[in-house]
Amino acid sequence: MSIPRDKWLQYRILRDASALAGRLPDTRLLRRNALSRMLLQYRSVVLKPRDGSYGRGIVFISRNGAHAYWIQNENMAVAISDTDKLLAWLRKQNNGRGYIVQRRLQLARIGRKPFDIRIMAQRKKDAASTWVATGSYAKVAAPGYLVTNVTGRTVPAPEALRLARIGDRGLLARAERLALSAAERLGMRYPELRQVGFDIGIDSRRRIWIIEGNYKPDLRPFRRLQDTSMYRKILRYKQH
Repeated sequence: MSIPRDKWLQYRILRDASALAGRLPDTRLLRRNALSRMLLQYRSVVLKPRDGSYGRGIVFISRNGAHAYWIQNENMAVAISDTDKLLAWLRKQNNGRGYIVQRRLQLARIGRKPFDIRIMAQRKKDAASTWVATGSYAKVAAPGYLVTNVTGRTVPAPEALRLARIGDRGLLARAERLALSAAERLGMRYPELRQVGFDIGIDSRRRIWIIEGNYKPDLRPFRRLQDTSMYRKILRYKQH
């Protein structure tokens, strides 16, 4: 059984667990009315392709008046003054494959650059194996970008929390517990699932959020860390 790469489906699976629902940013399928309501409520939202990966196609939209929008896509920014033009532009960008629209989190920053934390959750092949947090690092956005997938640098998670002055290893431990709870939920739906790379956001109020989980996470950033012990542990779990 293949696991679908569908951000909307994953959101609904996690949302249906009462312990996780409050840790998920408000998310809807992109429709004209849903976009208008969310921009009225939050003023700034994030649009993501349902089947997207590596941060490709992510669009940030802010309301700039009654029917005017400020859009940032990668390091390009443009103003669009009409809702229908905005939706037509989005359909062209994603070839009609569909978007989700998500409340934009005010992520903690190092300097002026937002970051989130990638937490690896894994379990061994044994059916009775429990989920374990095997590694983490912070993804700091490159200059001029809002998407942390376009990474300026990879920083050990405890160091990022210290530089941002929002917490310590205790906050990281809480984030890991949340990621493991989300992994357990997804593992119930997909018994063959053995690894998830969660993007965990921490906002300016130190509230922890599940941004999304990646079923085929890129392991190269772990290999580039000065301390390679997490990378070796991740490989051991993949092999067993």
